[in-house]
Amino acid sequence: MSTSPATPTTSRARPAIAWIAAIAVVMAFAFLGSRGIWDPDEGRYTNVALNMLDSGDWLNPQRTDDTGHWTKPPLTYWLIAASVAAFGQNPWAARLPIALSYLACVYLVWRLGRRLLPGSESTAATIYATLLLPLGAAQLITTDFPLTALQTLAVTAFVEARFGQGRAYGWLALMWLAFALAFLTKGPPGLLPLLAIVVYQFLLPQPGGRRVLSISGLVIFVVVALPWFVAVTTRHAGLLDYFVGAEIAGRIASPDFGRHPEWYGWLQIYAPTLVLGSLPWTGTLWRWVRTLPADLRRWRDPAVRREQAPLLLLTVWVLVPLLVFCIARSRLPLYLLPLFGPLALLAARQRHRDGAARPLGAWLAGWVLLALVLKAAAAYWPTHKDASVWAAAIRERAPVPVTEIVFVEDMARYGIHLHLDAEVEKISLQPIDGPRFNPEYDEDLATELRESEGEPGAIWIAKSERLAQIRAAIDANGHVLEPLGTPFRGRTLFTVHRKGAAPAAAPGADPAAADRDGRQ
Repeated sequence: MSTSPATPTTSRARPAIAWIAAIAVVMAFAFLGSRGIWDPDEGRYTNVALNMLDSGDWLNPQRTDDTGHWTKPPLTYWLIAASVAAFGQNPWAARLPIALSYLACVYLVWRLGRRLLPGSESTAATIYATLLLPLGAAQLITTDFPLTALQTLAVTAFVEARFGQGRAYGWLALMWLAFALAFLTKGPPGLLPLLAIVVYQFLLPQPGGRRVLSISGLVIFVVVALPWFVAVTTRHAGLLDYFVGAEIAGRIASPDFGRHPEWYGWLQIYAPTLVLGSLPWTGTLWRWVRTLPADLRRWRDPAVRREQAPLLLLTVWVLVPLLVFCIARSRLPLYLLPLFGPLALLAARQRHRDGAARPLGAWLAGWVLLALVLKAAAAYWPTHKDASVWAAAIRERAPVPVTEIVFVEDMARYGIHLHLDAEVEKISLQPIDGPRFNPEYDEDLATELRESEGEPGAIWIAKSERLAQIRAAIDANGHVLEPLGTPFRGRTLFTVHRKGAAPAAAPGADPAAADRDGRQ
């Protein structure tokens, strides 16, 4: 396979590029702001980003004013916060960085195809733009798509340094910058493609080429990636131990996170993700998988490895991170999202290898239409995950403008923060005796009651089946529970006030009557 520099884009290729761009833009932005924020994942990320905007503290990710959120480095929060600051507090703005990450990946896959698979770049970009998993993830607020875009940028820079004829130093500097930003997005998992690059360089050394692991590259990485970690670990005693022990070692070797840690968990999660996530190109990729054992045997010969250098790189880029994901005991489908870039390139090469592959035509248009229907269904299908529905129910029952939402021993729906511009907390009935970093509860009941004195805009939410127990606990702390309207999805909304004080007036209520009721 040729490893020569890409040929210039011809006039014949321009219509294909225009169609790819049109498909990608439609897929990125269709229904982007049509649904509310979904809890738990979207709610957590938007809540932390909004807390950064509200407090002006962009250094310390905060779940509430008193509770830090240290599960991820800050880059995704920064992107969401910047987008909301620029375009307003709405779901469209919160999801914009994710949609742009998807578009960046489509372009980078096209560029990688032009360099590694000349003549197949449009097919590769089309495949990536229409793969089911990237399409689904393109409008879901997590760290995974920003991470994927940065990792793909890093590999693209490496490819330009290795296979191009430009100045390798500049491309390698960009590679290290992208890996540093990937590290600021998700920590050590951001460096998995770097491990694949190191394995590739070992299998196929480049005589006289610039070394990937260089002092200058490490300096770029340290200067960009580490200052935030140094700043927060020096300010918060014990945080470094938490990062290393829980967020790194724990996710690799511990079942504590409950993310399919069983020995067969990798097969249970990753096999369906690869099969369904690669639709409608699953058959093409299956044909590549069937050829893989023969390719691996041929690559024992260094001459064959040199001849098939691009194919070797793409294969290593898939297999090395996949092996790590299978070994680690924390497993989720979106962990594999960064692998769909090289998989799209491998699928494009496989179509070229097949020779008689059917043309991209009406069937692909049908798939694009089906994908739009699925996006519309996700936007408008009723679900308990939609924080905007909860926000509407709260607004309907609230006697005064809402400033705080308190969930009592129930799942905190942090996505409500974006829709009501109100702080969201999760509290425990009993005193908190848990981990210092990322505890399950933000506060205990007694502390919250003391802090919410004189806060008429606080709305409390609890499961209706536990209301008697919660009422008794609130009463024991010298307060009174006042239900608001009918229950909503098995939850009772209520306000709390000190015994002898008047409750907040309901919409349209007589303040004098409320005052008389409070004195009785």
